[in-house]
Amino acid sequence: MRDGYIICGTPRTGSTLLCGFLASTKTAGDPHSFYRRQDKAEWAEEWKLPHPDTMSAHDFDVAYLKAAISAGKGGTAVFGLRLIRENLGELSAILDRIYPDLPSDKARFEKAFGRVLYIHLSRENKLAQAVSLIKAEQTGLWHIAPDGTEIERVAPSQEPRYDFKRIQRELAELEAYDAAWNVWFAEQGIVPLRIGYKRLSADPAAALASICKALDVPAPNAADVKPGVAKLSDEISLDWMRRYHLDAAI
Repeated sequence: MRDGYIICGTPRTGSTLLCGFLASTKTAGDPHSFYRRQDKAEWAEEWKLPHPDTMSAHDFDVAYLKAAISAGKGGTAVFGLRLIRENLGELSAILDRIYPDLPSDKARFEKAFGRVLYIHLSRENKLAQAVSLIKAEQTGLWHIAPDGTEIERVAPSQEPRYDFKRIQRELAELEAYDAAWNVWFAEQGIVPLRIGYKRLSADPAAALASICKALDVPAPNAADVKPGVAKLSDEISLDWMRRYHLDAAI
């Protein structure tokens, strides 16, 4: 049995959907982006950790790691973490301060989290991923429930605006981040379990079962695997992709 897993992804790959599925098993942890820099203060407050100013950076890092592992287990024996590629270096640096002189990121992660399953979550259609990300940033709406109820809104509602240059930049960045994961896996000698957005969306029960099998925990019945979020892709998304292809061909 593995001690934990790390979902290695990029934004808008279905990671929120996957995290919800894993938490719903009640056997495979409760993964979140505990080391997303924008969220660390909020997590520390939720866990009632001492303010960083009241202790050394090392002691805070240790306390935060301990609390993150407890939260990521969610009352189970398995720890779960969602890690976006841009936060990889920061997490490695933190673990290097806690566990100095280890030879690699993999060694640091295994020292901190034990026997880790690395799950590479990627989206095959990077243009759709870029469009999804930009629409979320523009409209402020990041996630909705299957019934259409807003789950996560970070800004007042605004109309989305097609922007070829912005899509082009996001597309290049997402492609680079996903490629960087593959470079990192090769450097660390890691063979990840690969989960694609298409498979996760089309057959979530099968995707979840493959993860549970790799973790050696019971998989839920397929009928019980119900998504907690719905797709935000719509006619606007399709129109932007059509326009992008036309503009890119000029």
